[in-house]
Amino acid sequence: MRSGVRFVLVRPRVPENLGAAARALANFGFEDWALVRLGTHDFAKARRVAVHAEGLLDRPRIVGTLDEAVADCTWVVATTSRRVRGRRPLDPTELGRRVSVEGQRGRTALVFGDERDGLSADEIRRCDEISTIPTRGGQPSLNLAQAVAVYAFSLLEAAEGPRAVPADPPGASDGELGLLEESLREALRRGGFLVGPERHAVRELAGSVRRARLTKSEVRLWVAALRRLARPGPSTQDERARQPREHVPGGGDLARGESLERPPGTGLERSR
Repeated sequence: MRSGVRFVLVRPRVPENLGAAARALANFGFEDWALVRLGTHDFAKARRVAVHAEGLLDRPRIVGTLDEAVADCTWVVATTSRRVRGRRPLDPTELGRRVSVEGQRGRTALVFGDERDGLSADEIRRCDEISTIPTRGGQPSLNLAQAVAVYAFSLLEAAEGPRAVPADPPGASDGELGLLEESLREALRRGGFLVGPERHAVRELAGSVRRARLTKSEVRLWVAALRRLARPGPSTQDERARQPREHVPGGGDLARGESLERPPGTGLERSR
C-alpha cells in the first residue's frame, strides 16, 4: 500500500516543514510525494531537519497545479480542519482502512494545504473525500509536518493489519474523471441546459460522479455517451421518415414496425 499512496503538499512555505515532512515519510516507508507551487527554495534549512531523509528531500515531484499532482490517482483525499457542509470527514484510522481497499483500484493522493491557510474551498471541493485529525480544545490545526506524520503512521498501521477484502475493478484516475467532467459540460451546453456563465451546476454534478467511484470502463462509457449526445443528430421524426415502407394490399404504405390494426368503422371488421 505504501507505494500506492502519494502525499501532496500544496504551497508549502516553511523549509523546516519540508525537511520534517520528508523525515516523517521516511520513518514510515513512504517515498511518493509531490509539491504544488512550492513557496520556498531554501533546501539548506530543510536539510538540517531531514535527518536520514536527505535522499527523499532531493527528489519530490514539483508541479504547478493540484490537477497535475493527482492526475494519475484514482482517489483524492483533502486533509482539513474545516467543517464542510454535506461531507463527513474520515479520521486517520478510517482513512487507513479505506486506503487498504482503494489501493487495489489505483493510487491514492492525500492532499495537505499550506501552513497559514490550509487548502482553499475550491481545492477541498475538487477532492473526492475529506479527512480530519480529531483534536481537543481551542487548537484544531496541527503543524504541517506533524499532520503528515499522523497520517503516515495511520496508513502504515492499516497496511500491516488484516488483509483487506478484494475491491472492485481498477478505478478511473482523476485525469479520466476530469475528461468526463469536460464531456458533461459540453453535452449540457449543447443541450441548452447551460446558458450564460457557468455557476455551480457542472461542479455539483461532477462531484456526484466522482463520489460514485467509477471504474475505468464505466468512465469510458460515460464519455462516449456524453460525446454522442453533444453531437447534433437527426430527430426521431427524421429517422421514421427514412424507414423503408412496404405496400400492404388494401392498407396503403406502412413503415416497417407500424401496426396493421384499424379502428372500428374502417370497413375491415368481420361482418356479423
